[in-house]
Amino acid sequence: MNNIKQDFTIKDLENISGIKAHTIRIWEKRYNLLQPKRTSTNIRYYSNDSVQKLLNIVLLNNNNFKISKIAKMSDKEMLLKSRELAFESAINDEAINSFKLSMFQFDKVLFNNTYNKLLHKKTFRDVFKDVFIPFLTHIGLLWQTDTLLPAHEHFISNLIAQKIQINTEKLQYSVSNSNKTYVLFLPENEIHELGLLYLNYELVLRGNHTIYLGQSLPLDNLDYFFKNGRDICFVTSMTVMPYDDKLEAYFREIDDILENTDHELIAIGRKTSLLEHTDFKSKISLHDRVSDLLKEL
Repeated sequence: MNNIKQDFTIKDLENISGIKAHTIRIWEKRYNLLQPKRTSTNIRYYSNDSVQKLLNIVLLNNNNFKISKIAKMSDKEMLLKSRELAFESAINDEAINSFKLSMFQFDKVLFNNTYNKLLHKKTFRDVFKDVFIPFLTHIGLLWQTDTLLPAHEHFISNLIAQKIQINTEKLQYSVSNSNKTYVLFLPENEIHELGLLYLNYELVLRGNHTIYLGQSLPLDNLDYFFKNGRDICFVTSMTVMPYDDKLEAYFREIDDILENTDHELIAIGRKTSLLEHTDFKSKISLHDRVSDLLKEL
């Protein structure tokens, strides 16, 4: 069964575009910019094409095009002009809007052009901190409101992951300044890895030796490292896994394994807040966000 969301409410459009539902209705009624369909109970709903069109309208309107002028454009003119503007304006909020537009239109060209424009003015680290993090935060909000299609999230996450990996690869020949080895992994069934990928980049940038193991790793796959005599710091990120009722048991198992060793564990992600008052026997530290951890490294 196809479980990808195809229809959007006016509240969805408000969440995605930042434009109040009241304003969207005015644009519909006065300028006929969107043509919603209606359910059998007379409730408006919108197609994916409407979402894309609204994002184009917002981009044009934010760049001093009056709604009355936009309303006179054909859909093709609107698309071409908004894409042209997105290429030209790539600073923070405008870049985020451009990335949002590229996500909903599956437009890799727009994504890469926006990213390259940013690199003319910012370092990769600044692009990630100033643009990608707020953008990913917004994606998270869209997930919470059941607004985002999984295909869109996968598309844009893979593009961002590629940029992180490319920039990390450029650093691979840095000289290590520490005897410590960082082993980065995600718990079993956890697939949200952008934060961990970026943390790997920052660790390599600082001259650390890292071993990146990636998504969905059962704990017993770490036995080689648990038994290793080297000084190892395990790093994991938790967005959706383990489930809340399994979380403490997961950490207790790691705590028992690390006890009486020189190894340590760093865990990041929103789930760590559920363990704030837990006492551990081994060296385990918890951080809500990657940015919080980076301040300590």
